[in-house]
Amino acid sequence: MKGQDWINLMLPDELILEIFRNLGSKATRDACALVCRRWLTLERLSRDTIRISGSGSPDSVVNLIASRFVNVTNLYIDERLSGSHPFDSGRRGNVRQSTWLRLRLMAERFESYCLSDAGLAAVADGFTKLEKLTLIWCSNATNAGLTFVAQKCRFLKCLDLQGCYVGDQGLSAIGECCKQLEVLNLRFCEGLTDTGLVDLAIGCKKTLKSLGVAACAKITDVSLEAVGSHCRILETLSLDSEYINNKGVIAVAKGCPLLKNLNLQCIMVTDEALTAVGSLCMLLESLALHSFQRFSDKSLCAIGKGCKKLKSLMLSDCYFLSDKGLKAVAAGCTELSRLEINGCHNISTYGLESVGRSCMHLTELALLYCQKVGDKALSEVGKGCKYLQALHLVDCSVIGDDAICGIAIGCKNLKKLHIRRCYEVGSKGIIAIGDNCKYLTDLSIRFCDRVGDEALVAIGNGCPLLCHLNVSGCHQIGDTGITAIARGCPQLTYLDVSVLQNLRDMTLAEVGEGCPLLKDIVLSHCREITDVGLAHLVKRCKWLESCYMVYCPGVTAAGVATVISTCVNIKKVLIEKSKVSARTRRRAGSAISYHCVDL
Repeated sequence: MKGQDWINLMLPDELILEIFRNLGSKATRDACALVCRRWLTLERLSRDTIRISGSGSPDSVVNLIASRFVNVTNLYIDERLSGSHPFDSGRRGNVRQSTWLRLRLMAERFESYCLSDAGLAAVADGFTKLEKLTLIWCSNATNAGLTFVAQKCRFLKCLDLQGCYVGDQGLSAIGECCKQLEVLNLRFCEGLTDTGLVDLAIGCKKTLKSLGVAACAKITDVSLEAVGSHCRILETLSLDSEYINNKGVIAVAKGCPLLKNLNLQCIMVTDEALTAVGSLCMLLESLALHSFQRFSDKSLCAIGKGCKKLKSLMLSDCYFLSDKGLKAVAAGCTELSRLEINGCHNISTYGLESVGRSCMHLTELALLYCQKVGDKALSEVGKGCKYLQALHLVDCSVIGDDAICGIAIGCKNLKKLHIRRCYEVGSKGIIAIGDNCKYLTDLSIRFCDRVGDEALVAIGNGCPLLCHLNVSGCHQIGDTGITAIARGCPQLTYLDVSVLQNLRDMTLAEVGEGCPLLKDIVLSHCREITDVGLAHLVKRCKWLESCYMVYCPGVTAAGVATVISTCVNIKKVLIEKSKVSARTRRRAGSAISYHCVDL
C-alpha cells in the first residue's frame, strides 16, 4: 500500500543485518545507513572491518567509532593514510614566543595527532571481539598500549606491527594473553629482541601458524630456535634479515613439519639450511628465495628431491643458480604451478626447457631480466604446459615472435600476457595470440617497438573478453589498432595508450562508443589528442574513474573541466597544474593530481 513502510514493518533485525553484511560496496552500505535511524543502527552493527588513519587525532576517532561499531573484528590503523589535522588556522596573536617554546608546542601537537597508548587502550576497551589488528607506522604506540590490547582482546588471531616501536614487554603480553593468535607480522620493529619473540612462541605455541620477521636487527637465530622448539603447527615463515644464519632456519625445518610456505631473504643462509628444508619439509608448497649469494644448485637439488608438493617457486637475484638446479626442481616437483625467475643470469634456455617437459600443471610463468632464455624454451613450455594462464616477460632480449607463437598455439587458455621491453617481439607473435587465445582478458605490451596495428586488429577480432590493455610506447600502433579494440572488446575497463604519437580524436570517439565500461584511461604524451576527443570519450564512458593526460598539448583547461563535470565517478585526474581552472579546482580539487613539470 502506498505510504506504508513494509520493510520496517515486516522484516526482523536479523534479516536486515544479514542483507547489510552481503552488500558489495561501502558506498552502498553508507547509503543504506541514511534511510532511517533503525537502518543506521543496524548497519553499524553489521560492520566487521574498519580502516582509519593513524594521524589526525586518531585517539579521539577510536573512542568515537568504538561506541558505534561494537561488532568490529578487523581494525586497520595506518599512519600513512591521510587524516584531518585540526590545527588552529586563526590569526596569530601579538604574543611573541621564543623559538624553544614554539618547537615544544609543535612536538606536543604532533604527538597528539598520532595514535598513542591512550588510543590503543580505547581499542582494547571498545573492540573486545577483535580478531585482526593491523598497526602501520604507529610510532607513538609503546609496550603499555600493546599490553592493554593483549589483556582485553583475547580473541585476537592476527597481529601486524609495521614500524611500531613496541618492545619485548608488549609482545610477551600478547603471548601470555592471546592464546588464539595464528598470524604475527613484525617489520621494522626496532625495539624487539629475542626475548619478546621467544615469550610469544612459548605462549602461542599451540596456535601460531604464520610468522613474518623483516628488518628487526635484534632478532637472531635464538628466536627461530624457540619457534622450532614450540610452534609445531607453523605453516608460513617469512624472513628478511642480515642476522639470521643457518642455525635458525634448520631449527624451524626440524621442528615445524607442517611448514608449507617459506620466504627467505637472508644473506647469511647457505646450502646447509636449504638442504635441511629439502630433506625435512615434505609439505612445502611455496618457496621464495631473494638475493642469495651463498648457496648453489645443491640447494635446489635437495628441494627437488624432497619437496614433491612444491607448487610455487620464486628465484630472485640468485646468481649462483644454474640450469642444473632448475632441472632438478622441474624433475622432482611436477606439481609446480607458478614459477618466477628474476635476474638469475646463469639460468638459460636449457633450464626452462626442462620445466616445459616436466611441469604440465604450470599456470603462471614470469621471466624477468633473463638474457639467456631464448625462443626454444618458451616453445617447449607451449608444448608441455597446456594449462598456462599467465605469462610475464620483462627485458628478455633474446625472446621473439617464435616463442610467443609457441605459447599461443599450445596454451589456448592463456588469460594474461604481459611483455615489457622485449624488442624482438613483434606483430607476428601478438597476431598468433589473437588467433588462438580466445579467453585473453589482460594484455600488456609496453615498449615493444615492432608491434603494429595489425596485431591489435587480430586481438580485437579474436579476444572479445579483453578487459585490460596497455600498449604504452608501442610507436607503430595508431588509430587503426585502437579502433579495432574499441569495436571488438566491449568489456574493456582499462586502457593505456600513452606515448602513442599518432592517436587522434576520432579514436577516442570510437573507444567511447564501443567501451562503455571503461574505468581507467592513460593518455599521457599523446600529442594529437584534444578537448574534442575527450568530450566524445566521456560522453559515453559514464563509469570513468581515472584519467591521466599529462603532456597532451591539445588538452586545455576546458577539456579537463569537461572530464570533471561529466564523469560523476571520477576519482583521479593527472594533469599539469596550469590546465586546471579555479572553478574546476573548487569543484573537484580532491580528484586532481598535478604532474610536476618544474624539475
